[in-house]
Amino acid sequence: MPELRVIGINKRFGTYQALSNVSFTVAPGEILGLIGPNGAGKSTLLECIAGLLPADSGTIKWQDRPLSLEERKQILWYQPDNILPFAEQRVAATLSFFRQIHGVSSKDLAQLVDELELPPMLAKPLKDLSKGYRRRVLLALALLSPQPLLMLDEPFDGFDLRQSLAVMDLLRDCRTGRTIILSIHQLSEAEKICDRFLLLDQSCVLGIGTLDELRKQSGLSTREGLEEVFLAIT
Repeated sequence: MPELRVIGINKRFGTYQALSNVSFTVAPGEILGLIGPNGAGKSTLLECIAGLLPADSGTIKWQDRPLSLEERKQILWYQPDNILPFAEQRVAATLSFFRQIHGVSSKDLAQLVDELELPPMLAKPLKDLSKGYRRRVLLALALLSPQPLLMLDEPFDGFDLRQSLAVMDLLRDCRTGRTIILSIHQLSEAEKICDRFLLLDQSCVLGIGTLDELRKQSGLSTREGLEEVFLAIT
């Protein structure tokens, strides 16, 4: 049984059709990559799933039962792109606050801080951090949360290759018992971490599946990467 089922999501802003009959499923423990160019509707889709934007039509189901807006708060953790919570607070104070409200042990928080290489930043306010370190703090907040489904918008933006690979390892380690949707525009990074991919362009789903399944759909050989597959399908 799919963990998450999205059925027929439509969203229009005036005359602009942002999402058109978007449907897909996510399996338990899967990392699904939401792939598409800027303006494809990736962030809008995540906001509709989270309930931050009202969809014009469609249904969100979790373990085959419809999710109310209130229930989504218990099931979903949505990390938008480019937010800055508690910008004036020191990083250590913000992490400690989230640790306490989510009931995480001090030991687990310390391990997470070390894995994200955050110790040099703990005494600084979030607003003073570089883009990459802000991303690490936001990722720490997401991983401290108890929700079984994480939806992260552009989690690798601002990281170099080494940092991206380290964060990928951390996400793989944490997904035991959790399902993850990643909105990513860097296709080479998506290929390294995602189990399956949902290709979104001009408000519509163009394809969904593993890289091998999408290669077959696009008629490409097994040597082609995600970038070539995406260009062939779009």
